[in-house]
Amino acid sequence: MSKCLVTGAAGFIGSHLVDALIARGHTVVGVDNLKLGRRDNNAKALATGQFKFYEADVNDLAAMRRALEAEGGDGAYEMAWHLAANSDIRAGVTNPDVDLRDTFMTTFNLLKVMKDFSIKRIAFASTSAIYGEHPARLSEDIGPLFPISNYGAMKLASEAIISTALQTILTRAWIFRFPNVVGSRSTHGAIYDFVQKLKRNKAELEVLGDGTQEKPYFHVADLVEAMLYIVDTAAEHLAFYNIGTSDSLTTVRYMADAVVKRVSPGAKINYTGGSRGWIGDVPRFQYSVEKLKRLGWSPRLTSNEAVDRSVNEVATEQGL
Repeated sequence: MSKCLVTGAAGFIGSHLVDALIARGHTVVGVDNLKLGRRDNNAKALATGQFKFYEADVNDLAAMRRALEAEGGDGAYEMAWHLAANSDIRAGVTNPDVDLRDTFMTTFNLLKVMKDFSIKRIAFASTSAIYGEHPARLSEDIGPLFPISNYGAMKLASEAIISTALQTILTRAWIFRFPNVVGSRSTHGAIYDFVQKLKRNKAELEVLGDGTQEKPYFHVADLVEAMLYIVDTAAEHLAFYNIGTSDSLTTVRYMADAVVKRVSPGAKINYTGGSRGWIGDVPRFQYSVEKLKRLGWSPRLTSNEAVDRSVNEVATEQGL
């Protein structure tokens, strides 16, 4: 079977993707700088003998070239799955250099490496944050696009540079626009943060905003299945798809209640107030996945079902 490069391979979503690629018989070379990724996330993959891991930053071109040369060199890789990025939107608000470096420049520099090693196909993890705030349901043809976070802006810029690369070095590209993804191995996000807060103080949970923020949440297992399906099925030269739930949303209040019920029943929930959790947060949106449905894939879990499953997974991982 083919050999794939996965950036962000030890991260929340990347590690689940690595497991799925190996289950399909692929050999995987994974790269991660371990800022948010964890070595333990790849324990199952390493045990198979089909996975090689390199601790390296995608922006370190010399380190990337050494890793790819060691695992086959020019022409050895079928494609790259690019998941390395800053995935903590609030961190990018505090320091905009974070998203320039870890979200856009990782894409820009990966394309340089791909050119060097004749890797002509890329699958890219983008985000619903590229859309900014729109009153209508978010579909792939909506516009103009004006992100309200550095994270969304740098993901949109990454989509643009990938589109440009299709004119020069790439033959195929798949772009996946994720909603809020939840599940095991997560390192941030509302569910993870709520569990961590209740571990520190079982009597009280502080929640940013007023709890009415409402968005679609999607389980990582469904996400990886959808990504693989799109790569297998979509025929476009540049395929770009929303991935997520279509008609179900979850409020922050629902998540907070679910975490309290699982981790510390009876804990008091204190809302800080306001319509959004932080600067750059899109407080509510609805997602269209009609294009993905027409391709032949539909979500399995509703947003609330994904949240309920994830609350139990994250709490269990935290020993609760």
